[in-house]
Amino acid sequence: MMGPVLAACLLIILSTAWISQANEALCKKDGGVCSCNNNKNSVDCSSKRLTAIPINIPTDTENLKLDYNKLSSLSATAFHRLSSLTYLSLFNNQLQALPEGVFDQLVNLNKLYLQENKLTSLPPGIFDKLTKLTELYLWGNKLQSLPHGVFDKLTQLKELWLGANQLQSLPSGVFDKLTELKTLTLNSNQLRSVPKEAFNSLEKLTWIQLQSNPWDCSCNDILYLSKWIREKQGNVSNIEAANCDQSSKAVLEITEKDAASDCVSPNTTTAIPIGTMTPASVIYDDIHEIKVPQENFQKFLGYQEPDHLPTQPQCLMSISGYLGLMMSLMLTSAAILYVFHFLKKA
Repeated sequence: MMGPVLAACLLIILSTAWISQANEALCKKDGGVCSCNNNKNSVDCSSKRLTAIPINIPTDTENLKLDYNKLSSLSATAFHRLSSLTYLSLFNNQLQALPEGVFDQLVNLNKLYLQENKLTSLPPGIFDKLTKLTELYLWGNKLQSLPHGVFDKLTQLKELWLGANQLQSLPSGVFDKLTELKTLTLNSNQLRSVPKEAFNSLEKLTWIQLQSNPWDCSCNDILYLSKWIREKQGNVSNIEAANCDQSSKAVLEITEKDAASDCVSPNTTTAIPIGTMTPASVIYDDIHEIKVPQENFQKFLGYQEPDHLPTQPQCLMSISGYLGLMMSLMLTSAAILYVFHFLKKA
């Protein structure tokens, strides 16, 4: 009976070697797609021209960088094995939509970077499982609206970046649950007003961007924003930067006499032609108080230019890694046949 026992042990050893080989193929320096830091459970797949996410990312990965690739879509299960992730970077890709449930398994995620993609909308509930999220970056997309309650579960969120999109209005109560929020950017959108009491829950807010929106100061809907800015002066940085669309007058200077007209719903107002909008790169270069300047963003994320790029970066493993895997599979198959042989004899 010792034969089957030895064969079973051999099978376990070979299986372990196969898994190790798979991870090595993902991260091997001499031709592997990504680089890994096993001590920090970190996988860096930045700037590899990827059109799909590698399938053999280790399940204990905590830090995953997929920025500066060519991802145009994600499968709904793309991250379902990666529940240990605390940091996920997908910025500067070509994502046009997010499938429902794509982030549902990332219950430990703290930081999510989705900026500089081509997102035009967000599915309802897309962030509902990310209850530990503290930073969410969505600027530089093409978002035209936000679903009702899209941020309601993000009660630990401290930074929300929505600038340089195409938002024409905000849903009522969209920020009501964000009581821990300290940073909010809404600059360079198409907002003409905000709902009454939109910012009332943001007691911990210390920095906001409202500039480069066509604020309609002839409409009495602007009076809430004007009053809120005056009350928060000195406590919230950059708050005075919002100017009226019709003049250079600051929103905080608007009185009831100035804004006497009844308002038209923001959803029915004429949108600013997209072609006249200032490019996001120009807008962000002109911001003096931004905490993470665009030119230093790569450094901020720990990004380094790779020494070389593979000739076929979509491949998940090098040729040597593939041959190693095939050898492991052959040995594993032999071990299985060996076990069955002895069991049959017994």
